[in-house]
Amino acid sequence: MNGPLSVATIVVALVLAVWYFARTALDRAPSRTDLLATVGLGVLVTVLVVVAVAGLFDGSRPADTTTFVGYLITTAGFAPAALILARMEPTRWGNLILGIGAVVLPVLVLRLQQIASVPVA
Repeated sequence: MNGPLSVATIVVALVLAVWYFARTALDRAPSRTDLLATVGLGVLVTVLVVVAVAGLFDGSRPADTTTFVGYLITTAGFAPAALILARMEPTRWGNLILGIGAVVLPVLVLRLQQIASVPVA
């Protein structure tokens, strides 16, 4: 797993989570900017996943490749799922959905790093 890219993804996700939770507290529905920020986060996560998949083919595989691939799929699909659900809920709860999605993504990225750091024996 790419260290700086992972850190950037975690930081961006946490900053967006704070923003979405603040907008929820202010009783604001998701704006176009909020949705585009989630798309940007999704692009950043996609780059991270592509780099991680490329890392699977360079010879350094994690001990539990199946779990790693499962987390990659979940990580890649999480931001788009949050975006779709937030679009379906055009009230302040849409921002809450985006905030929860943005909080879960750093956990997924950290778990990917943990799995990737255990090499095949």
